[in-house]
Amino acid sequence: MKSIWALQDAKNGFSRVVDCALKTGPQTVTRHGRECVVILSSKDYHRMVKKDGCLIDFFRKSPLTGVDLHLDRSKDLPREVSL
Repeated sequence: MKSIWALQDAKNGFSRVVDCALKTGPQTVTRHGRECVVILSSKDYHRMVKKDGCLIDFFRKSPLTGVDLHLDRSKDLPREVSL
């Protein structure tokens, strides 16, 4: 089945584009020969934007876990601003 559609063809056969997205995966629509949008099933969309865990889990899985970071700030006075 087709996976790249010219805009005019996609407009004329939108039901076919949707059917293809449901059966075979994302469908690309072009305008003036350039890719402009992708039509995909809601299942594919939700899988793509699904969040995996919370921020704490993200940092725990980081390859930098256990690295000794020095986050001390300089106690120097800020520089003067001239107006």
